[in-house]
Amino acid sequence: MKAVILSLVFIGAACCCSAQKIKPALHLEKNHTYYLIANSNSAITQSIGGQQGKVSIILNWKMSFTVNGIKDSVYTMDASYQSLSTKIEQAGGFIDFDSKRNDPTDKPSMVFAAVINKPVQIEITSSGKVKSVSNADKLIQEAMNSVTQLDTTKQAQVKALLEQYFEPETLKGYIETGISVFPAGMVNRDDKWKIDIKRQSPSKMTLSINYQLTDIVKNLYLVHGEGTISTDKNAGVVHINGMPVKYNLNGSLISDVRLDRTTGWVSTVRTTQLMVGDMQIQDNPNVPGGMSIPVSFNTDITISGN
Repeated sequence: MKAVILSLVFIGAACCCSAQKIKPALHLEKNHTYYLIANSNSAITQSIGGQQGKVSIILNWKMSFTVNGIKDSVYTMDASYQSLSTKIEQAGGFIDFDSKRNDPTDKPSMVFAAVINKPVQIEITSSGKVKSVSNADKLIQEAMNSVTQLDTTKQAQVKALLEQYFEPETLKGYIETGISVFPAGMVNRDDKWKIDIKRQSPSKMTLSINYQLTDIVKNLYLVHGEGTISTDKNAGVVHINGMPVKYNLNGSLISDVRLDRTTGWVSTVRTTQLMVGDMQIQDNPNVPGGMSIPVSFNTDITISGN
């Protein structure tokens, strides 16, 4: 009889533990610095006149986030790149810029180096949403002015890339891809919730992700996400090589996230994204009447933090 009673007690305790809800969120410390390290590999396929063209884009960066203040569940931080590099390979040429390359003759990489350890101010909520980004425009201009003797083509390439990496809405998207994974309320294991993330590259788009708390192990929350990607049909044009372009893309993504149970900060994120559709070159002197080009993007992203 005692054995039966004890068994019932243990079963009851197990049921209570399994039903205990939690609320994963950011719990950061003032004056502490946190890091995100990202590696992104994109394979882009375009079809022009029946011929397929391929573009490979590799983007690597490391950012630091120093907490300066905490008020009403909002963290005020200085965020700065610790390293930044990109490689773009296509039939028409090859671009390779790296902030770590100590070569005075490589002017574009020197511009990348000029933004390292130069902070922008951001506000992030405990749910991982970026409320604001400031000082980015000033940083870009100062970096461009710091390196002289860039030819017109290189100057345009470097400025376009820096604007892509520092433009406030784009920077929000990069950061939120890593840390905006938290539920609005209490959840139990296997519970699901939805997060929407706005992205700006290659065009304005929305990532709608359904996350699920799949497990709690040692000091980690394990979260799995599956979602859809769609471009904003009302978005304006973007300019590529001086030509106005609109994107019409739809796709899907799968993401696996590990979060530190104490701080809520990212341990690892692994995401695979696939987008297909077309890029519509608008009427312009280089392409009279415009052109529609079928295109696909296949991107793998790995983010780690500490």
